[in-house]
Amino acid sequence: MSRRKKHHGKGHSSRKPPGSAPGTLAIDPEAPHPKMRLMAFGPEGYVEREIEDPEEARTEFERWPVTWVNVDGLGDEATLRRLAEIFGIHRLALEDVVSLGQRAKVEPYQDYLFVVGRMPAGEPGETEQLSLFLGAHFVLTFQERSGDCFEAVRERIRHGKGLLRGAGSGYLTYALLDSLIDGYFPVLEAVSETLEAIEDEVLGEPEAATISRIHAIKRSLVSMRRAIWPHREAINALSRDAGDFVSEETVVHLRDCYDHTVQIVELVEAYREAASDLMGTYLSAVSNRMNEVMKVLTIIATIFIPLSFIAGLYGMNFDPEVSPWNMPELSWYFGYPFALGGMAAIGVGMVVYFWRRGWFR
Repeated sequence: MSRRKKHHGKGHSSRKPPGSAPGTLAIDPEAPHPKMRLMAFGPEGYVEREIEDPEEARTEFERWPVTWVNVDGLGDEATLRRLAEIFGIHRLALEDVVSLGQRAKVEPYQDYLFVVGRMPAGEPGETEQLSLFLGAHFVLTFQERSGDCFEAVRERIRHGKGLLRGAGSGYLTYALLDSLIDGYFPVLEAVSETLEAIEDEVLGEPEAATISRIHAIKRSLVSMRRAIWPHREAINALSRDAGDFVSEETVVHLRDCYDHTVQIVELVEAYREAASDLMGTYLSAVSNRMNEVMKVLTIIATIFIPLSFIAGLYGMNFDPEVSPWNMPELSWYFGYPFALGGMAAIGVGMVVYFWRRGWFR
């Protein structure tokens, strides 16, 4: 799967201005110009090529049992409207194609089904909108830019593997959605490896940057959950209410795709809980380290308290000649070594006492 960073138009909203007529297309001025790839196939063979004019799709559409036109880029309104005219796409559905940020859904029309999915793109949590139209003999897909997770599907068409060439457009739609859903598994695997690395940091030597990494993972998982969760309802609706567009055999495969979606949702939830647990573990580890530091500092301060008392006592300037009670030890021959020895004995004795109590462990 191609790794692509999510694109945000500078200062542009893909939503049309309030009060615009239905079917108005709010084209992002920075969106790439559409690149169209056609794959038309049947049991006896296939054709694949890049097309410049949407009219080329009409010719192949009349010759082959299934025609798949994939459009990368939404930057030309004329091209999009011409494709919509050729395949009979309603202007409101076309409006949803260029209104990025749609959640996964399935909308039935008279001659086709309109399916929206969120495709993983780049870093964990970043997704791209996939708009798919399923007709009796065609599949029309729109992506925000080049690169996707459908290359394995194309290879199966090229080599005639599996049921793709002979199963119709409904099965092709299943194959595309299944590739989209399965595209989340490598992303989640990367998240799992990141969580394991962060866990090692937390249990070892956590740093200030560790908490930022945990927050980033949690944000990515929240975005991923928001993207993947609606797919359950969409795929369930597709398998239940697709009518003549999806055969009974394909419905069985869609149920398997639904199971994969549930697995991804459960993994996302499990990783979110793991990230939250890591947050608590990090705070506990930092707190424990702080407690250890404070314990060492307290021990050091406790040792020096009596030593400071002795040093402070001998720092008082009482003249022993004025009174025999004014620090007579200042006149002792070994007074200074006695004071130093007393301090050393007190310090060593306290260290031994603390060690036996286990305070240094």
